[in-house]
Amino acid sequence: MDIVFSLRVSDVSDNGQVTIIDEDRLCYLVRSESKGAVGIRTISKALLKEFVQYIEQHPDSNANQARDALSGTSDIDRFEYGYASTLTVLAKMALQYANIRKTVAVTPVNRPGQSLQQIFYGAPGTGKSFAIKELTKGDEVIRTTFHPDSDYSTFVGCYKPTTKEFPVISNFGGKAINVKDEDGNEITEERIVYEFVEQAFLQAYVKAWKKYASATDEGKKPKDVYLVIEEINRGNCAQIFGDLFQLLDRGDNGFSEYPIVADKDLQKQLAKSFENMAFLNVPAVGEMTSEKVALKIRNGNILLLPPNLYIWATMNTSDQSLFPIDSAFKRRWDWQYVPIANAGKGWKIHVYGKDYDWWDFLEKINALIGDTTNSEDKKLGYFFCKTTDDVITAETFVSKVIFYLWNDVFKDFEFEGDVFIDEDKESKLTFDKFYRTDGDGRPAVRESKVDIFLTNLGVKFAEEENEVFIPEEDEGTSGSGGANENSDGKDRSKYSINGQGSFNKRRLPVECVMNYVQSHPEMTAKEIVDIWMGLGIKRSNLVETQEQHEARRGNDPQFDQRSFYLSLPNGESVYVSNQFTVERINDFIEKVNAQDWGIHIEKIN
Repeated sequence: MDIVFSLRVSDVSDNGQVTIIDEDRLCYLVRSESKGAVGIRTISKALLKEFVQYIEQHPDSNANQARDALSGTSDIDRFEYGYASTLTVLAKMALQYANIRKTVAVTPVNRPGQSLQQIFYGAPGTGKSFAIKELTKGDEVIRTTFHPDSDYSTFVGCYKPTTKEFPVISNFGGKAINVKDEDGNEITEERIVYEFVEQAFLQAYVKAWKKYASATDEGKKPKDVYLVIEEINRGNCAQIFGDLFQLLDRGDNGFSEYPIVADKDLQKQLAKSFENMAFLNVPAVGEMTSEKVALKIRNGNILLLPPNLYIWATMNTSDQSLFPIDSAFKRRWDWQYVPIANAGKGWKIHVYGKDYDWWDFLEKINALIGDTTNSEDKKLGYFFCKTTDDVITAETFVSKVIFYLWNDVFKDFEFEGDVFIDEDKESKLTFDKFYRTDGDGRPAVRESKVDIFLTNLGVKFAEEENEVFIPEEDEGTSGSGGANENSDGKDRSKYSINGQGSFNKRRLPVECVMNYVQSHPEMTAKEIVDIWMGLGIKRSNLVETQEQHEARRGNDPQFDQRSFYLSLPNGESVYVSNQFTVERINDFIEKVNAQDWGIHIEKIN
């Protein structure tokens, strides 16, 4: 019987005369052409088995010889032997396809090192979804997300109401006729009908079986299909999977070891979806032969996962799941931990005119989270928030990172420690302090508070491009004249302030700050820094207090040459950076000229 069942719907004989167009448990329905005549015939599988056995032993026999040899030896009605020619062709087809298809016997098809069912878990922002995206490139992926309202019907499928157009029918003279308009067009109306709608699981299930059937039919490796479940622990897995839970037990060959019986609605939908699918090479299950299993799958009677269907999921360990995953469910999955790591993208936090190093922030805040909560779950991954051109804006940082830290991580630990101290050294940095109200009454981020928090945490500035000391004499000194750019490629542009002086781009910023200080002698160093850093110029230490300057001091022998010292009327001092590219100085000029400070910069031609 195994050989007989190697025949599948759509199989065609070598001479093109016999085509299998359907089958059930007992019979094949075949289309037969001979001498211009076409007929549809039902062939008993039991009788065909006898012909297969005979032809296997007598391969050179013709239809008449097979009929004569088998006549009277079977309990099957002898009338069926009138189909001896078709039976002989089918028998030879069965033996031919059996030889072809036995080379694609059921074998494991899952990729080495990749589990059929695995959950990628870790802290938020570690790149779990990104990892799956990279691993499944070029493959068929069906993605869904679990949430507290997810259930079996939203995961598998169910009947849902929809609208369809139907012709308007009228009774005329006892007959139903279609109503037409004055132009002769049929009039239609929309009615509510119910249709079965496949959801993520069923979509993946059907696609996987179709790819498996078509590939193994040709002796090829079937293409993979991935069902990806995001946030799997945010839904009630026991309720969502229901009896599908049993399918998660896979054998070494990748097939489910324990099939489940599909309900009537599901059977109808699967039978419709698999109507023209090629025959399946599947293993026997329990007392069911491989042929019976294949037939039940195609008819939708049972559900059984094929070896090319991968079910992968993500889980944020920091989520307080409403529905904890039970241990029985967990055992059906492999678990892939995604650690917090430096992705090496050089991301920066741009706050208060400064660029802080994102990875340095993550290292320091995660150390604080670990020491405070004794938990790995609350830590932040590299991709916790998105960037624009590798820059995390103050607005994004506050709305994503500060909100998470203040509302999910440290709220139960009373914000103890110097990291959460405000600039007055007495009060704490509460969440509301990170916002102010603008002139229109709308909330706006107070970047100075973000700067205080990052400074308290000890986050270092991002490494700046062109942060190389250029001797002043290479560019000319204050008050000297010169061209914009020489043949040696060095920028020698000069600028005036309110029509006075001739300053290169290194000297221009400190001269502008000096001008501002002279107009505001009452201001403290902190106030001067706040005003100038509020311009939002991409220069992390444009103006800084002496304390800030000393805090950055390292072992760099040229550190003091990268800024100018400026003494204030009240005895305090500030430092003004002299490290400017052409792009930065243009940004500086544009933003200073836009202020009502009585400072106007012009480039000298």
